[in-house]
Amino acid sequence: MSTASVYLAGATASGKSALAMRLAKRLGGEIISVDSMQVYRGLDIGTAKPSAADQGEVRHYLIDVAGLDEPFDVAQFVCLAKRAEEEVRSRGARPIFCGGTGLYFRALFDGLGESPPGDESLRAELEAAPLESLLDELAARDPAAFESVDRQNRRRVVRAVEVIRLTGRTYSSQRTGWAGPSQAPENLFCVTHDPGDLAKRIHSRVDAMFERGLIAETERLAKRGLRDNRPARQALGYRQALEHLDGGPGVAETVELVKSRTRQFAKRQRTWFRNQMDCQLLEWPTGKAEEACCERLLGMLG
Repeated sequence: MSTASVYLAGATASGKSALAMRLAKRLGGEIISVDSMQVYRGLDIGTAKPSAADQGEVRHYLIDVAGLDEPFDVAQFVCLAKRAEEEVRSRGARPIFCGGTGLYFRALFDGLGESPPGDESLRAELEAAPLESLLDELAARDPAAFESVDRQNRRRVVRAVEVIRLTGRTYSSQRTGWAGPSQAPENLFCVTHDPGDLAKRIHSRVDAMFERGLIAETERLAKRGLRDNRPARQALGYRQALEHLDGGPGVAETVELVKSRTRQFAKRQRTWFRNQMDCQLLEWPTGKAEEACCERLLGMLG
């Protein structure tokens, strides 16, 4: 049996995790998470982290590998992901990479370039500036980065403008030294849905997260340092739940806000995978269960 790695990418709520579980059972595989937020212990509901039962049934990697008081970045991901891939293969199992963090996928395939280190004084200046002025500068100096960056994520906007000011060059052209689409492996698949179908899936997921206790989970995490972890506190769902806990919008409005922000995020993910990755598109027919999509994927794998 082949042990060639399989890569499942796609937007949030596209069903790729359920598909990876089925594929792992069919192929004798183990799953390596490609998700920048599932690495944090405690961020469970809001990241749709695989359940303990799923992790007991199929071995997972790169989940719960960092505490809220620990930094975690793409370089650490690449190192741990390659180590996990070797471990999976050493047991004769098939590595199945699954997630929606496009930057992590690209770094895994094409390596990491040399972006400039942060500058403390400049960073302080940018963090004190209004977000709107930073976005205006980014749009004027690097339209490509403006289109692809999460414009609600202040940390990412600050970093993009910081790099531009430090180097005098666009952030999009140099942050990793990449040129053109990724030299992606053959077995890279991007799960796609009809936009209306994906929106329904997003709404259903968000409703389920709040029903399961996302606000209570966020409150517990806030006591453990969530607000001090800049990447984690910006995660979809947690960011809005923190705003609610801090006297912001009510629960109903917060739920709708998370739905809206998640739809926007999914659109940016689709744009990233379309423009940055040479994926094989795996269309998930509306109304079909993951078993039908798994059969289609197995056929594409040959």
